[in-house]
Amino acid sequence: MNFSHLPKVELHLHLDCSLSYDIVKELKPGTTYEAFRQSFIAPPKCIDLADYIKRAINGFELMQSREQLQLVTMDLFRQLKADNVVYAELRFAPLQHIMQGLTAHEVVSTVNDTVVKCIEETGIEASIILCTLRHYAESQSMQTAYLVKDFEGSKVTAFDIAADEAGFPIDSHIAAFQFVRENKIFCTAHAGEARGPQSVWETMENFRPTRIGHGIRSIEDGGLINFLRENDIHLEVCPTSNVQTNVVDRMDDHPAAKIFDQGISMSINTDARTISDVTLGSEYEVMKTIFNWKQSHFLRCNLEAMRHAFTTEDIRRKISHKILNGYIG
Repeated sequence: MNFSHLPKVELHLHLDCSLSYDIVKELKPGTTYEAFRQSFIAPPKCIDLADYIKRAINGFELMQSREQLQLVTMDLFRQLKADNVVYAELRFAPLQHIMQGLTAHEVVSTVNDTVVKCIEETGIEASIILCTLRHYAESQSMQTAYLVKDFEGSKVTAFDIAADEAGFPIDSHIAAFQFVRENKIFCTAHAGEARGPQSVWETMENFRPTRIGHGIRSIEDGGLINFLRENDIHLEVCPTSNVQTNVVDRMDDHPAAKIFDQGISMSINTDARTISDVTLGSEYEVMKTIFNWKQSHFLRCNLEAMRHAFTTEDIRRKISHKILNGYIG
């Protein structure tokens, strides 16, 4: 199976965790390849999620000006093109990019305008998800939610919560998710990664997203699996990342195949292309090698991803047609 030729959909992709060596060297001249790997790429095993995401700091520190944001966004589209990704959702936390004078609105505007330009140049369709972070105060979460609303009608289409799930409670973010629900804004939420199924339950009860970022520990609770299936909740699964963050011990133990076999809507994603040192094609290769996945598995995951994508119906139809043509002909 030649994964390089298969069209792919990526729903869970952190912009600030996906800087290539070429763009880092451009933004920080003199960076050697060895220094890049040491600073930006996580080892095969981290202590935990908090340890893994420390590498993201190196990314967003190089994304503090309009030009830097533009260059990093264009760099990611080049990676997506090489990976034959036909639809992607790029997520980032705007408030991490205001350390050198940009306003959060300017940050989002810059990324949005660059994404529009990249769509025109590459033909890759894309949307943007704005993230609040677990350690943020309620006011910061609300500011991020307001930004999604302010950019209504742009490529900014959804809201998410990311960062250290195990280290911080959900309390400060309930109001922001209530705001996005009231305004009929798409939302997803990281859960069931660093913590068990109870994390997914509390996320569903308090945030009510239509998708869960990761969510793989749902497999530990049969009642939760039934709930996700019955309510058509989509899981954005990121296999290599989950091994690195010690959510699972080794890839053979990853529950992705079990989740798929339980009839849960799910997709395969990279999470952080640089930190995990992966492409979507390499993640597909892992699923094929370890779990003997066939082309039909990837077809279903991609169609499910588009069915739950935070985009317009026209784009859903267009990309789904492209996926079907690529897999079936």
